[in-house]
Amino acid sequence: MSARTILSPSQTFSLLSPVNATASPIRATIPSLSSSISGLSLNLTRYSPNLYTSAARKLLTVVSGSKKAVAVLKGNSNVEGVVTLTQEDDGQTTVKVRVAGLTPGHHWLHLHEYGDTSNGCISTVAHFDPNGTTHGSLEDEIRYAGDLGNLVANADGVAEATITDNQIPLSGPNSVVGRPFVVHELEDDLGKGGHELSLTTGNAGGRLACGVVRLIPL
Repeated sequence: MSARTILSPSQTFSLLSPVNATASPIRATIPSLSSSISGLSLNLTRYSPNLYTSAARKLLTVVSGSKKAVAVLKGNSNVEGVVTLTQEDDGQTTVKVRVAGLTPGHHWLHLHEYGDTSNGCISTVAHFDPNGTTHGSLEDEIRYAGDLGNLVANADGVAEATITDNQIPLSGPNSVVGRPFVVHELEDDLGKGGHELSLTTGNAGGRLACGVVRLIPL
């Protein structure tokens, strides 16, 4: 007698949508198969929908410890520039700066508290100081988190610098994402100039250009 195989659908379960892992599951009918052959009973394995959904979620969840952000600096003057920030996991943040249109010499670079540029750089308010300290240099133990020192512009008015620091993370409660970089008119005295503004602003003069830090995809 010739063998006959009969296949029959018998189960329905949910599949996770690969387009949007947070959306409601898509209902799909996936047949499990049973077979009977003359003189032989054969049971085919049925895959658990819970296991399938769990595995799909794991595949769709990708966590990266690398973060990158950028701030584009502009103002009422001819000064403009770009600041790029990168951070691996919870390590130090590396800041790369290029600013053009400056007068030759020193200019203070600093992070301010609020990313509000509705009234130009003035509305960025005070310096970023989550620890309630006084102004200082990048190397000082007591300093604002946003104290990043002076840029030095060459004869063409261009300043470039690379800074590494552990007080300006791109995530967490003290994240600098959404906060603005500001380039100032004068040299920062790093809190040591003896001026009445030394311990608050470094007596660095007006604000030439600013830009808010925004995360960008890697």
